[in-house]
Amino acid sequence: MASRFCLGLLLLLLHSFISLAVYEDQIGLADWHQRYIGKTKQAIFHSHKTGRKRVVVSTEENAIASLDLRTGDIFWRHIFGENDSVNQVDIALGKYVITLSSEGSILRAWNLPDGQLVWESVLQFSAPSRSLLYVPTNIGMEKDSLIFAFGGGWLHAVSSIDGEKVWKKEFPAESLDIQQVFQQDHSDIIYAVGFLDSSHFVVYHISVKSGDVLKDSMSSLPNGFYGSMVLVSGGILVALDASRSTLFSINFAGSSMSIHEKYIADIVPKCSGTAEIVPSKLTGLFTLRIGACMVLFKVNNGGHIEIANTFSYPTIISDSISTTEGNQAFVVVQHAKKSVQITVKFVNDLINDALKEIVELEPHRGNVQKVFINNYVRTDRSNGFRVLLVMEDHSLILVQQGKIVWNREDGLASIIDSTTSELPIEKDGVSVAKVEHSLFEWLKGHMLKLKGSLLLATPDDIATIQEMRLKSSEKTKMIRDHNGFRMLIIVLTKAGKVFALHTGDGRVVWSLLLPSLCISKGCEYPSVLKLKLWKVPHHHAMDESPSVLAVIKCGHGFHESGVFFIIDSHTGKVRISQKLSHSILQVIPLPFTDSTEQRLHLVIDSNFDAHLYPRTAGTIDIFSREISNIYWYSVDSVEGIIKGHSLQSKCKSDMEDGYCFNTKELWSIIFPAHSEKLAAIATRKSNEVVHTQAKVIADQDVMYKYISKNLLFVATVAPKAAGEIGSVTPEEARLVAYLIDTVTGRILHRVTHQGAQGPVNAVVSENWVVYHYFNLRAHRYEMSVIEIYDQSRAGNKDIMKLVLGNHNLTSPISSYSRPEVAVKSQSYFFTHSVKVMTVTTTARGITSKQLLIGTIADQILALDKRYLDPRRTATPTQSEREEGIIPLTDSLPIIPQSYVTHSLQVEGLRGITTIPAKLESTTLVFAYGLDLFFTRIAPSRTYDSLTEDFNYVLLLITIVALVVAILVTWVLSEKKELRDKWR
Repeated sequence: MASRFCLGLLLLLLHSFISLAVYEDQIGLADWHQRYIGKTKQAIFHSHKTGRKRVVVSTEENAIASLDLRTGDIFWRHIFGENDSVNQVDIALGKYVITLSSEGSILRAWNLPDGQLVWESVLQFSAPSRSLLYVPTNIGMEKDSLIFAFGGGWLHAVSSIDGEKVWKKEFPAESLDIQQVFQQDHSDIIYAVGFLDSSHFVVYHISVKSGDVLKDSMSSLPNGFYGSMVLVSGGILVALDASRSTLFSINFAGSSMSIHEKYIADIVPKCSGTAEIVPSKLTGLFTLRIGACMVLFKVNNGGHIEIANTFSYPTIISDSISTTEGNQAFVVVQHAKKSVQITVKFVNDLINDALKEIVELEPHRGNVQKVFINNYVRTDRSNGFRVLLVMEDHSLILVQQGKIVWNREDGLASIIDSTTSELPIEKDGVSVAKVEHSLFEWLKGHMLKLKGSLLLATPDDIATIQEMRLKSSEKTKMIRDHNGFRMLIIVLTKAGKVFALHTGDGRVVWSLLLPSLCISKGCEYPSVLKLKLWKVPHHHAMDESPSVLAVIKCGHGFHESGVFFIIDSHTGKVRISQKLSHSILQVIPLPFTDSTEQRLHLVIDSNFDAHLYPRTAGTIDIFSREISNIYWYSVDSVEGIIKGHSLQSKCKSDMEDGYCFNTKELWSIIFPAHSEKLAAIATRKSNEVVHTQAKVIADQDVMYKYISKNLLFVATVAPKAAGEIGSVTPEEARLVAYLIDTVTGRILHRVTHQGAQGPVNAVVSENWVVYHYFNLRAHRYEMSVIEIYDQSRAGNKDIMKLVLGNHNLTSPISSYSRPEVAVKSQSYFFTHSVKVMTVTTTARGITSKQLLIGTIADQILALDKRYLDPRRTATPTQSEREEGIIPLTDSLPIIPQSYVTHSLQVEGLRGITTIPAKLESTTLVFAYGLDLFFTRIAPSRTYDSLTEDFNYVLLLITIVALVVAILVTWVLSEKKELRDKWR
């Protein structure tokens, strides 16, 4: 009886332990998600007394968002498509956000509080032109309250209530450039002004109600016009002549048009250089940049131009806004070494300052590139001002009363490359107080977990458990862990800034802006290129910090040189910066390191010469021994040519450079432009580990994988099928897949898919490749798999040969020998369109592979590679079932629980990086786009570790209960045996 009771108690404890495995309470333990918007290009404040104070922004990443003015958090956000860029944004009726996008062809209204779409209007479009949006300030709730949009050569008047098109007017002249659309003093006339043939200034007076042209005026200039014109008042415009040496003010307010001109050299004799008008909306003012000068000009009612102030570049001036007293205010931002000076001025009083503040900024943010101003009424009824700064690193900062209220690292929305780095090892020596505190927290946490397991925990206890899990999970420590979960993700952004993100919570550990350092090296127009691992210390040098290589190119030309930056991965400090004397076409990391653990790299220049880095005597010795085994390939996607190269002797053109080597073209594959166009190229990861070459199949036979890092997958499509899906008929479409050896240029396999077209996404791993495309005949997406096997080792199956040593497993392999390969392939229907695709990687390559698929919905789906086994059949045999082969179906399954991102979306998903953890079962996954997402997954479950929330106390109680049950059972058994003997 007692044994039954103990067994029941044990089952109850085990059941309560299993029921603790709930997904909801694990949120944030192993993953994180960060939302961004990108670099702000336009901002509009909405800070009425009623409702939440917010700022609506549009960004270069085709996003609009409403941000909380108090915290910078996102209220709501919408991401437009790649071909639907946001041109203009404004607020109408105090409750609608109006956006003009797609070069002025789509006008939308969004509800300001929650971002819901109110209406959408598709506008007529003839030819690409400047996109302009004008929302009258006196707009009301009436049906005839209009919004004016210009784009594609058409001016539309649209109802602000329902988006109905009231009238439209075409401007058919091909050489006509409409630059401003505006209304003067709430009149019944809308003005459209611009240039005709770059030498005539034209003004159209258009009826607001009917869209009829009431009057048009034209004036010509012999020297023509340059750039953009600026509207300084209701009837005065300012422009530059074609030589950019003369300023023109054009007054068209009266019955006749008058033009005043001023030579820039006469007005500003101290400034020299090329003049350019800075686009702005300043009442009665405009800004001109002349070399290193920023000149603020004032224009009076007669159109006469005079200097108001001169600033040194870089100085940023905002648009003007109306204050509560009816004054017009604007802000001037000037740079110092580690701070910026913010000065607010009134248009009618340029001598005095309404506000002047010095704000300290972190130096790694660079210069201010845009500034927006907003005013509010303080408690003492005086004017207060908020300033929104857009920085060089694409971050967004709100300044109020001389202090930074909040900042957003929106540069992380434009990541172009990423790598990883280990954290430092834990230092010896821990205080006793820290150990005692950790022990107390450990006991407290497990006692609370025990209460939760026994269903005795209160809601406060459950909240405490969740908080303790997030705080004491040790995932945010700045030291490496034995599982390899804690690492640094090093990313390079479009702005040229390098960030180090902690995998525990995604926080920024350090950041470094490279373009400002490039300028000091004589690199005036830096553009980002690549991020590579430079130094990874091993066990004999664990105290040394790893480092990464950032490559910056000085311009966008083919022959431009660049700068190398060697950055400490732990601190973000630049160890070495070097200006290169040659151009940069390609950066190739080599699988060799020198005596200091620095990885060798080859830089290919525009002459196809190879330059070796780092430049030390040791690297030359290593490179000289391996030069005959180094091959590389180049791709010209425009001409459709792939070439293979090898290295020869040192450069003859530069005998003084001992680290320069000539290259030789070995082979080339030319895809005829009339029949094939390159669609996708993929190759294996250089750090991928393959556990075994042999694959044991169902009948106990062995197949040997064709494992080669020189395997290149190439997909081409018919030129007519290179456009959007459905742009050609199935008979005109064709997709061809190639497997190419990059050492010899030999085509190992070729397959044609008739009636298929791109976009093509592919991933290569071990001996297989999976690629995704669209089947026009079936009107569905497809995924195909190709597996390639080495037949030259097919004879290594006899056990006696292995025993006697008569096998060829240790015989040398040459890439020049013709491989005997066998190919297996299969195609399956797939439900989703795919943006990006990669494969999981583990430390030793033992764990099963999963495909990580970025879908069109910006989510990541984990698909078991077994579903893409080309050996699947409709009726697998018993031995095949035991091997794990799944019965064949025409479609790949989409299991909702297989989404790595769960219910989250990584908006604008562009890339997925997989990082092997030290635990063989686990892969770290980092996805980036407009958002960032990190998690860890176990494709074959966590077979080599216990979970972080494993309840050791409950396990201990279970063991104690088992021991007590055994003892009680033994005692009762002894007593029963004794009673039986006495009988």
